[in-house]
Amino acid sequence: MPNVYQFLNEERKGSSMKISRRDAVKLIAGSIPAYFVICALSLAANASAGVDAAAGTQENVAKISLTLEKAASIPVPRDYLGFSCETAQLADPTFFDPENSELVSLFKTLTPEGILRLGGNSSEFCWWKTAANDRPPELPESAHREDNWMPRSFTAIEPIAVDNLAGFLEATGWKVIYNLNLGTGTPERDAEEAAYVAKKLGKRLLYFQIGNEPEYYRNDNNRLRSRDWNFDKYLDQWMAIALAVIARVPEAVFGGPDVGSSGQWVIRFARQAPQQLPGRIVACSGHYYVMGPPDDPRSTVERLLAPDPRVDRDVPRVINIARENNLVYRMTEGNSCYRGGKPGVSDAFCSALWGADYLLKLASFGCAGVNLHGGGAKVIRSALGGHLPGEHLTPDAAAIAAEGSFYTPIAGSREMGFKARPIFYGMKLAGVLAGGRMRPAHFDKSPANASAFAADMPDGSTRMVLINKDAKQKLEISIPSAHDAQVWRLQAPALTAISGVTLAGTEIKPGETWQPSHEENLVSKDSRVQIDVEPASGAALFFNGNL
Repeated sequence: MPNVYQFLNEERKGSSMKISRRDAVKLIAGSIPAYFVICALSLAANASAGVDAAAGTQENVAKISLTLEKAASIPVPRDYLGFSCETAQLADPTFFDPENSELVSLFKTLTPEGILRLGGNSSEFCWWKTAANDRPPELPESAHREDNWMPRSFTAIEPIAVDNLAGFLEATGWKVIYNLNLGTGTPERDAEEAAYVAKKLGKRLLYFQIGNEPEYYRNDNNRLRSRDWNFDKYLDQWMAIALAVIARVPEAVFGGPDVGSSGQWVIRFARQAPQQLPGRIVACSGHYYVMGPPDDPRSTVERLLAPDPRVDRDVPRVINIARENNLVYRMTEGNSCYRGGKPGVSDAFCSALWGADYLLKLASFGCAGVNLHGGGAKVIRSALGGHLPGEHLTPDAAAIAAEGSFYTPIAGSREMGFKARPIFYGMKLAGVLAGGRMRPAHFDKSPANASAFAADMPDGSTRMVLINKDAKQKLEISIPSAHDAQVWRLQAPALTAISGVTLAGTEIKPGETWQPSHEENLVSKDSRVQIDVEPASGAALFFNGNL
């Protein structure tokens, strides 16, 4: 599942020097006094954070001022946050089930009004089975190829899975974007499935999509269509299925084209599809992965956290073209590293900082929402033709994969229990601005790899999120405000930490109501508040009034 908008992804090289806490102690401790052992532990902790491990490296401090523009014009929908999962997950009807209490609680902890997108590679190999004697379609020739990165077999989706999904959505308060099968589907089969889905899900169905990353159908690692496949042929086949669905579901609406890397397909879809189906197209959609695959040595922490000026330059253009055609744009699938994520990066704290920054950057452009992809390693591996490159990269990768794919925001299963991965915390941090209207925030200087986002909320107050992705530089920020503020901090022991992550001093645990346990108070003095943001951390500020 490659990057969306390849024109957004430039190749950036990076490397890091890392040393474990245990190895540092072995190197230094020996028979020396305990005082020096303590010093060694402190040095090792800094090294594990991905900073320069050389002794004597000092923390930089940047003193900066922040200003807000007065206009608050870009709304952040309350349902901005979301997860993306493979449609094949529905093969287990007990997964998206109201009785799956731990999963329900984590969805509700993230946001009370989110969007679940069901799609991915597996959606092109799922088929609707309503009777015991129903048989799947014939596998395409490409499914038998070893170099294929699409599923090798079909997955049956039965009505009970949709029944349980309806209960799950009611229990969480979420809605769903439901992908139909274009790759190996037919108008008749898709329409039958859509009719049942629409009837059972009702108001919880946001819209249908048809196909997943369709511009890749002609590629060697996909081969669902011939070499002469193009947008015009895609739109013809897409329309045939859409019309069949409308015949069975008169109220059906759609999003698309759910591309993997073609910005031009998004633009053409925005301009042409609504003309052929007036009033039926409500959204444009596409995918975005920062880097990949995981076994590419360039897929590093540094690359994940490095700024990408192309995002600022090109994403607003896609959003504006969608808006010109009375559509919204949603990033329906994406994450840190395509093909399942990379251990030590996608499952580490660095992904939380990247996620918060990326989600809020897109919100500031006017994006309608972001769905970060995830799921169990077994499901992701099957969707990738039996491949999961990350599980061979580190000694502990297989054990991590046993809990879930490396990039998944929620890891686990009903049998072993569920847990929030670090990127989940970054999503929740970004979510404090959902429901507000974005206000541009500017630093008077350009600190290394830091960002600020602000929004005016419906109650009239202003909220702000500060993100410091730099591993060395501390920020001392002065903000004009006549109001005091409360602060939640997003923290972890190191950029590469896979545990010990907290938001407002609290870990997120399934089955428990998340509450902040440590809120700081910032007191306004001379109409300004001052806040320090430590290296590799984030903060949410809740002002007691409008700035």
